[in-house]
Amino acid sequence: MAHAHQKSDSHTVDFHVDPVVLELGQRFVDAGHELSLVGGPVRDLFLGRLSPDLDFTTDATPDQTLALIRKWADNFWEIGRAFGTIGMRKSGFQIEITTYRAEAYDPESRKPAVAFGSSLSKDLLRRDFTINAMALRLPAMELVDPYGGVRDLHASVLATPGAPETSFSDDPLRMMRAARFASQLGVAVRDDVRQAMTGMAERIKIISAERIREELVKLICGSHPRVGIDLLVDTGLAEFVLPEVSALRLEADEHHRHKDVYQHSLQVLEQAASLETDSDGAVPGPDFVLRFAALMHDVGKPATRRFEPGGAVSFRHHDLVGAKLTKKRMKALRFDNETIKAVARLVELHMRFYGYGEAGWSDSAVRRYITDAGPLLERLHKLTRSDVTTRNQRKAERLSFAYDDLEARIAALREQESLDAVRPDLDGGQIMAMLGLKPGPVVGRAYKFLLEQRMEHGPLDRSLAEARLREWWADQPEASQDQPAAGVELPTTEES
Repeated sequence: MAHAHQKSDSHTVDFHVDPVVLELGQRFVDAGHELSLVGGPVRDLFLGRLSPDLDFTTDATPDQTLALIRKWADNFWEIGRAFGTIGMRKSGFQIEITTYRAEAYDPESRKPAVAFGSSLSKDLLRRDFTINAMALRLPAMELVDPYGGVRDLHASVLATPGAPETSFSDDPLRMMRAARFASQLGVAVRDDVRQAMTGMAERIKIISAERIREELVKLICGSHPRVGIDLLVDTGLAEFVLPEVSALRLEADEHHRHKDVYQHSLQVLEQAASLETDSDGAVPGPDFVLRFAALMHDVGKPATRRFEPGGAVSFRHHDLVGAKLTKKRMKALRFDNETIKAVARLVELHMRFYGYGEAGWSDSAVRRYITDAGPLLERLHKLTRSDVTTRNQRKAERLSFAYDDLEARIAALREQESLDAVRPDLDGGQIMAMLGLKPGPVVGRAYKFLLEQRMEHGPLDRSLAEARLREWWADQPEASQDQPAAGVELPTTEES
C-alpha cells in the first residue's frame, strides 16, 4: 500500500491506496499528462473506506486516455466518450477517467453541455460539493483541496465549491444529491445551500425521472433517511419529487385531535429501518421496498380526513387511497413494475392487523393475511410493528403483544399447512371430471368456491372436498343443463 501525507496548520492525514492507482498515475505522468484520483473515492479515504469504483480526472483528451489504457486495462468501454469519460476494469476495480471539463445545463434542456478544460482547480470548482471537490494528484500523492473539502468533511457540513446557485443551475439534480448526502453521511447542509435549494427547487423539473429516482433510492437507503426527506420537504423540492409526502403536513386542528401525520411517517420510516436484518435475516437492510412503504403508508390520509361529530377525526380507506397514490407516484418516477407492486401492496395491507388486537382472528382470517401478503409477509410484519408510534406505553405494549400472538399463530399454521401457495383441494381437471364439465366460466366459479373453502376451513380430505363441491353444484343453475357453457379457459392459480 502507498501512503500520502497532507500537512496543514491543523492536522495530518495518512492515505492508503491500492497499487493500481499509483501504476495508472505513473503511466499518465510518463506520457506527459496529469492524473488525479478525484471526488467520492478521495472523500471515502477520509471516511476510512476504499471504494471499488475509482474516478480520475486528467488533462489528457479521451483519445489520449484510450491510447494509454488500451493495452493496460483488463477491458474498457467508450460509452461516455462524448462527455470526456473513458471507462475500464483493472484488477477488480471499475475505473472512469474524465478529461478536465466544465459542464452546464441549458435552462430548458435536460442534457449537459460539455466543454473540456486544462486546469485541475477549475475542474474541481465545477463539482457538486466541497467534500467531493478534493483530488489526490498522482503518483506524487499530493492532496489538492482548494475549496475546503477536508474542513467541511470534519465539520460534517455540506457546501458547494462556488456559489450554490451556480452549482445547482449547472445541474439541478445536485439539489437531490444534497438530500442524499444528508441521508448517507449525516452531514448538515450549510444555510446558503439550503436557501439556494429553496429558491431553485422548481428547476428540478428539467431533470429526467430516471435520474431523480436513482437519487431518491440512495437517499431512502441511507443511514439517516429521515434527515434527507426532511430536507426535501423543507426546501420545497418534495413538491416536485414526492408531493404526496409534502401533503402529509396536515394543518393541525386547534384541539390537536390527531397526531402529526408527517412526523409520524418519518418516525415509522426510521423504525422500519431499525428492524431490518443483516444479510442472513428475513429482510436484509437497507431494504428500499420496506422503507419506502413506511414513508408512504399514510399518504392517503390528506384525501380521506374527515372531522366527525363529537370532534373525532377519521381517515377511512386511507390505506386503499394511499396504495393508488403510491403506485401513481412510482410510475411517474419510472420504477419497475415489481417494485411498484410490492410497495403499493404493503401500503394497502398496513392497516389489516388492527382488528386482530381487538377481537382476535379465526384461522381463516390468519390464512387470508398470509396469502394476501404472499412474499411480502416478513416486510409486512416489520411495517406493522413500525407503525406504532404512540407515547402511551400501555397501548404500545398491548399492540406489540397482539402482534407477537399473530406471528406465533402464523408460524403454527404454516407448520400445519402449506400456506405459501394455497390451492383448492381439487384441481381443475378433477372438478371437470367430477361434474362432467368442459373448460369454461362454470369451472372457474367452482375453483373459486373450493379456494374459499380451503381458506375458511384449512385442508380438506378429498372425499369432504368432493361432498362440498356437490352441495355447491346442486344450487347452480347450470346443474340442470345438458351442456354447460364453454369457451373460457380455467383460471391459473395466479389468476385466482
